Amino acid sequence: MAAAVHCLSSCLALPSKLSNLSLNGPSTSSATHSTSTHFTCLSFSASLSHNFFSRGYFSLSPVQRPTRRSVVCEVATTKKPDSAEKRARQAEKRRIYHKSRKSEIKTRMKKVLEALDVLKKKPDATPEEVLSIEKLIGEAYSIIDKAVKVGTLHRNTGARRKSRLARRKKAVEIHHGWYTPNPEVSA
Repeated sequence: MAAAVHCLSSCLALPSKLSNLSLNGPSTSSATHSTSTHFTCLSFSASLSHNFFSRGYFSLSPVQRPTRRSVVCEVATTKKPDSAEKRARQAEKRRIYHKSRKSEIKTRMKKVLEALDVLKKKPDATPEEVLSIEKLIGEAYSIIDKAVKVGTLHRNTGARRKSRLARRKKAVEIHHGWYTPNPEVSA
């Protein structure tokens, strides 16, 4: 801050011989041109700055600095990853993960429901045949519970799917007469 104030004060206090200089560009009058040196307007444009240097108004000379032996740590120029892009990547990973879990749930449920349909249509079915289906139902329950635990399925959805399997199994047992529901007592 102090260096900027010093530079500003030194620039404002120009010597009197530089007071004739104009930064507005060359004028058409020859009288003014002979008494003062004119400069083209300073700008941030590369072409105007190039004109200044090529006409010899300013010169640049490299500054020789003493060589130092020091360790320079530079920050990588890669930009910080966008949080929206990261969220999109994470969402895609989760989508694929959830898709495989849901597919497995559907497959297990389909196997159980098909086995129950075959058992229901079978006229000479025995109660022992339900045991193999109960094992399939247990595996389906396990997969559904794991999906609910990791957040793939909502807990109510998981409960509804398990209930669907249990109701279908009970319907098959009632159909064959292996299970008789208790009559509800009306109060």
